[in-house]
Amino acid sequence: MKILVINAGSSSLKYQLIDMTDESVLAKGNAERIGVGGKITHRTGDGRKFSYEIELKNHTAAFKEVQKVLTTGEGAVISDMSEIAAVGHRIVQGGAIFKKSELVDQKVIDGIESLIPLAPLHNKAHLEGILACREVFGPEVPEVVVFDTSFHSTMPPKAYMFAIPREYYEKYQVRRYGFHGTSHRYVSHRCAEIMGKDLKDLKLITCHLGNGSSITAIDHGKVVDTSMGLTPLDGFIMGTRSGSLDPSVVTFIMEKENLTPQQMSDILNKKSGMLGVTGISSDNRDIEIAAEQGNELAILSQDMFFYQVRKFIGSYIAAMNGVDAIVFTGGLGENGDLIRADVCKNMSFFGVDIDYDFNKTCCRGKEGELSTSNSKIKVYVIPTNEELLIARDTKALVEQSV
Repeated sequence: MKILVINAGSSSLKYQLIDMTDESVLAKGNAERIGVGGKITHRTGDGRKFSYEIELKNHTAAFKEVQKVLTTGEGAVISDMSEIAAVGHRIVQGGAIFKKSELVDQKVIDGIESLIPLAPLHNKAHLEGILACREVFGPEVPEVVVFDTSFHSTMPPKAYMFAIPREYYEKYQVRRYGFHGTSHRYVSHRCAEIMGKDLKDLKLITCHLGNGSSITAIDHGKVVDTSMGLTPLDGFIMGTRSGSLDPSVVTFIMEKENLTPQQMSDILNKKSGMLGVTGISSDNRDIEIAAEQGNELAILSQDMFFYQVRKFIGSYIAAMNGVDAIVFTGGLGENGDLIRADVCKNMSFFGVDIDYDFNKTCCRGKEGELSTSNSKIKVYVIPTNEELLIARDTKALVEQSV
């Protein structure tokens, strides 16, 4: 079975074609600048790669171009699209409606559409991707949707409710949903596999660290808390997002600067975080270079990030009354040896002890255990693979439906 995994954004369509016989990636790429130009970047599993510009008026046009590169020319990996048995879609917001992955039907489409107000840019784009896929492939090819929020649906009310008038929860579903759930689910299951234990027998803290970051507490297989909230803005300092702050900061700045809600949202989502603190960049690589050169604001932003990550881990250890393992994943979690070293160094009270020399080498897609034999808590680096998890869910649902 070959499965096409799609992650549709407002102006992009990322894809991977996975052969489920051995879970190998046959090809992957991105159709970007949809509606404002167009560019295709394509790479095959055996190393062929190329990119070119072409007008992509909408997501349907992007799908047709993906169809073309997969089946013809120098990047072809299949002879015909009929070889694709199903399509799996990543959906950011499933709200309280979707607690597991689903086969796409009209009811599912209507549900995703109803959640657009909770994730206007994401869910609208995902819906366009589903409909474009149906137009290109036809209704006979099954589609599956995998929700970022569904893994977090086990959170109890004490973790997901906000202390605001209940009417806003009842009218607008304002609550904590959490994100990066597909990544947290993948690495938590992989961690249990590495440890040779059932996930239901473990307490884990998974740290997805990147330009967008979140930390999740998983108690015996169930998420009990996570750092992101109603939107991915909540939590701790990120590339361009502020993370949690005093709500009065928002109203104070809005009043002083005479800002609209959208303008304030843009500041908190696109101009804050590492970029806002340093004025240099949202890219951790640029900030690390600046910090090494003695830039005080770069050093400050790093200190803020390390400190806030430790605070969340510590609070989740308290919430679960212990932890068996801590997992680092995501772009920074997988490659940021300085981040991992600093965070772990300051958790010696909990009995965390890692091999700092090995930590420096455990980067660029390498999986490994950082903790020493003396460590009371296991510490792992596990590269995430959200696309593979989506493909696995898609395969399972399609086979169940036959």
